[in-house]
Amino acid sequence: MKRKRIIVMGFMGSCPIAGVIWQHVHYIVGLQQLGHEVYYIEDSARLPYNPETFEVNDEFDYAAKILARLASDFGFEKRWAYCARYLPKNPTAGFSIKKIRQLYSDADAILNICGAQEFNEDLAKSDRVLYVESDPGVEQIKIDKRTRSTIDYLGRHRALFTFGENVGTKKFPVPTHGLNWLPTRQPVVTDLWKTNHSPSRAAVFTSVANWSTSGLKDITWRGEKYLWSKSREFLRFVAAPKKSGETFELATDIKDKKMHEKFLRNNWRFRSPHDLSANYWLYRNYIQRSKGEFTVAKDQYVRLNTAWFSDRSGCYLAAGRPVIIQETGFTQYYGTAGGLFAFRSLNEIVDAVKEINGDYKKHSRAARSVAREIFEAKTVLKSLIDRAGI
Repeated sequence: MKRKRIIVMGFMGSCPIAGVIWQHVHYIVGLQQLGHEVYYIEDSARLPYNPETFEVNDEFDYAAKILARLASDFGFEKRWAYCARYLPKNPTAGFSIKKIRQLYSDADAILNICGAQEFNEDLAKSDRVLYVESDPGVEQIKIDKRTRSTIDYLGRHRALFTFGENVGTKKFPVPTHGLNWLPTRQPVVTDLWKTNHSPSRAAVFTSVANWSTSGLKDITWRGEKYLWSKSREFLRFVAAPKKSGETFELATDIKDKKMHEKFLRNNWRFRSPHDLSANYWLYRNYIQRSKGEFTVAKDQYVRLNTAWFSDRSGCYLAAGRPVIIQETGFTQYYGTAGGLFAFRSLNEIVDAVKEINGDYKKHSRAARSVAREIFEAKTVLKSLIDRAGI
């Protein structure tokens, strides 16, 4: 593949929590592994979050500091920039605004990760911006409801990619109105997660989650409300660990005391997510030290049959940790040969736990194989760039 100049745009500086950071890092490192000249730029009117002070404000010292650290850790030193588009004169870190504009002009491709980047007057001059959607459902429904701002925004992109591999097919119920949605997956640099250490005997199935995000992207379509939250799905399967004869651990905060106690009675345990969120290496260690992952999917992904798959679960697989995850339709494409188990019922969870425990080493190897075959960053990103016509 001919060397390209590619810009990755996202929000790991303005929202520097570990899961978000790894999601972006896999794009940057994967594109570097393909031999491309890769830059990371945040150029947004969105105010940044500082996890040290738990504040959202107009200061961007922490964002610049974390981006400089990430650049050093992952090999994109002197190829990153942060522009505070929300402040007068648009102050920057990393590069000058003049250099940022030049990069927009020269880039062969600009990846808009999670569709988080708005178009400003400088970025709007490029015709090489690629939309990469990690949360399928909402934008397609907005298009069907003729939401003009969404139609205009998506129309500015050269190509539209989505983690919803069923979007645009007969298996997905929402009409796409002529938009060409291209299926993609979360790229995972599997070597960053590989470990030669088996989990300890005390290790359990874990996951990391925001407990309740309903209201942020909840949407009503054709008389039904679709939730952008995992909390209701976790409640549907609250009995899973007790019925499996296991302990499951969830790194999350449940504020409701009665609900918290209900989970405890069903063999769940909890740990604070805050240290994991603030430290991306600790987050990786937590996954590597787990027995595997048990998790659900958001209501929208399940009921719309999107075939979405979790970027976090891809990391568990890359670490050789088997994953038990709620079915969203993805098993039409992969995930039926061990190491990865989809479920729709409590009994399927119990069966998956039993099978993993019956031959853990086999399913650990299978998990790693799934990650390398399905999510390896170089493979996923080469396909994305080729299909975008870059």
